[in-house]
Amino acid sequence: MEQQKLKELIAQMTLEEKAGLCSGADFWHTKGVERLGIPSAMVSDGPHGLRKQDDKADHLGVNDSIKAVCFPAGCATASSFNRELVEQMGETLGEECQAEGVSTLLGPAMNIKRSPLCGRNFEYYSEDPFLSSEIAGAFVHGVQSKNVGTSPKHFMANNQEYHRMTNSSEMDERTMREIYLASFEGMVRKEKPWTIMNSYNRLNGTYLCENKEMLTDILREEWGFDGYVMTDWGAMNDRVTALKAGCDLEMPASHGITDAQIAAAVQDGTLEEEVLDRACERILNIVYRFEDNRDKEAVFHLEEDHEKARTVEEECIVLLKNEDSILPLSGNMKAAFIGKYAETPRYQGGGSSHINSFKVESALEAARGLEESAGIEVSYAKGFDDIKDETDEALLKEAVENAKNADAAVIFAGLPDNFESEGYDRKHMRMPDCQNRLIEAVTEVQPNVIVVLHNGAPVEMPWLSKVKAVVEAYLGGQAVGGAVVNILYGRTNPSGRLAETFPVRLNDTPCYLTYGGEHDKSAYTEGVFVGYRYYTSKDMPVLFPFGYGLSYTTFEYSNLVLDKKEIKESEKLCVSVDVTNTGKCAGKEVVQLYVSAKDSKVIRPVRELRAFDKIALNPGETKTVRFELDARAYTYWNMYIHNWHVESGNYEIQIGKSASEIVLKENVKVESGTVIPKEYNMNSTMGEILADPKGKAILEQAMGALSGGMVPDTMAEDDGGGAIGKEMMEAMMDGMPLRQLLSFVPGIQKETLEQLIAALNS
Repeated sequence: MEQQKLKELIAQMTLEEKAGLCSGADFWHTKGVERLGIPSAMVSDGPHGLRKQDDKADHLGVNDSIKAVCFPAGCATASSFNRELVEQMGETLGEECQAEGVSTLLGPAMNIKRSPLCGRNFEYYSEDPFLSSEIAGAFVHGVQSKNVGTSPKHFMANNQEYHRMTNSSEMDERTMREIYLASFEGMVRKEKPWTIMNSYNRLNGTYLCENKEMLTDILREEWGFDGYVMTDWGAMNDRVTALKAGCDLEMPASHGITDAQIAAAVQDGTLEEEVLDRACERILNIVYRFEDNRDKEAVFHLEEDHEKARTVEEECIVLLKNEDSILPLSGNMKAAFIGKYAETPRYQGGGSSHINSFKVESALEAARGLEESAGIEVSYAKGFDDIKDETDEALLKEAVENAKNADAAVIFAGLPDNFESEGYDRKHMRMPDCQNRLIEAVTEVQPNVIVVLHNGAPVEMPWLSKVKAVVEAYLGGQAVGGAVVNILYGRTNPSGRLAETFPVRLNDTPCYLTYGGEHDKSAYTEGVFVGYRYYTSKDMPVLFPFGYGLSYTTFEYSNLVLDKKEIKESEKLCVSVDVTNTGKCAGKEVVQLYVSAKDSKVIRPVRELRAFDKIALNPGETKTVRFELDARAYTYWNMYIHNWHVESGNYEIQIGKSASEIVLKENVKVESGTVIPKEYNMNSTMGEILADPKGKAILEQAMGALSGGMVPDTMAEDDGGGAIGKEMMEAMMDGMPLRQLLSFVPGIQKETLEQLIAALNS
């Protein structure tokens, strides 16, 4: 509907109708206004499937939603490193929404994985904001291409489930901009999501639904967001304050309570009716964007979409270990499938994203479907039950016997439903003891052990050195079994790469000492050093690094070329690199470009991901991968100017197979286009002034006039007794504030220093 017509429609609404439009009609519908023909719109949970509820709807999944297709969760899809694949998944979900009359899919979930403990990490994409923003952007683009809205969430800094409705995420401006806002920024600027969902938590003391800086100043005015902001379900604190801040829609229904508060505030003059009108216009603009573009012919193709879910998962699976090239398994090997998840896979997380899958494909079912056609022989033993973390000795004995009588044992393990879910955080990174014991017992009787993991976040692997292979399937959706079997038997070459670091132990994580917080405050003391930014900067060993993943073929990199050796900040830098498949089978490689600031005066990570691409290569084939970098590739957030800033200096363009394995690098010199104004005073140091070319010239001239040289002889000479050496004097001079010249330079007056400071600041 045209904007003018929307305004005319709003002008016909009563105050009460306008106030009512700003909260839900029930759990899943916006309010309509029947007398004016304004329709109600339905939203539905996602983001990896359609969780549409109608009768007796609820938020936590107690009541069933419609039969639908569960795609891989965010932890998996980000590991695909494949924008096109995620966009296609979004298109499929958009078509499903059209078929079911759902106007907005509530996703993607894109908070940063600050700690492996966050209970909702299975929904989130990455510890890296660039990867998160790019994958989210592809998802949003795909869904909205079908004229269905998205609601990226949870904006922002929702990085723990513990006290998520009251906790305050405490962080400085630089950390916020470089990590937590950056996860959303690129997606919002490029893809313009129809809606945004704000988070439950507070940010530096202010609830996100009431945070004008986030919702209006940054999201709308700086990034150009033009949709409406809705609350997470039950996240509203103060309705009128939130409306002023830019939170338009409260979900779910307030049963008229907050509607009355809005109307009363307009009537008593504490809320301008113009603010309310603007919120109504934003909401109705999206309602009609869907209504005016309904696809009445859309059909929900369950079986087709199940096959698409398998295709997506195959590119998400990460091969973490493959000793002696045990994988892929040959068809004539007798394999023992061991573990409950071989028969009943854990393929999704708990909470608001839970999908009522119309069917679930297990690895055991998929393998037995191939037994006759591919000559595969598979036995099965349950091995454990994950209802309680207790070893069932009979199940363990059966599993060991199966393993003994096979050529290889494939153990399907991971995290049970009650180990990770929305609403609470994990307490540790361990898998259940009964599963670890099972793996250890099988390795004692079978040398060829492969572990397939079903989990939404990193786990410790005390048995890693004793197994031949590890396959990270994550929470791979309802077709995970078929996808895993295709990987195990080489029908598909694994190409996933970790979108998060697997640390050796929880104690190694950047926020280990502060995660969870105290007194409803969680201090982000690690700053920008999240995930691999921390581990690589400390050169700390990890179990598996960010960006890591193996293939059944091999790739070699060569011919890294930068089109310029020196550039100005405003110029683009074109980077190209050749990648060759040097193995014997076709495969896909993820090419990762990192940037390292070599001359920085700022505390920065040793490297940061700035570009990536996924390419398919046949054996012997070479492709040239090209990237274009702009100024953002070199920037950090400067808290003095409150903006992005490029330091002049040398930057290393690094091509890596992971954040810890850099294979090629070239240097580029970047000249900043911004001069940060300096303001000197009596406490400014000599070293600080001398580092500034202008300051150095003025200071040397002033000192020369006073003493005939830069430094008086009495300060420069060794005292002969070794008490003050040259190095000590240089260090003292570097850190000496101007005011100390009154003590060390004979004849200098305070007025002289004040004149010097005035000249420096002119």
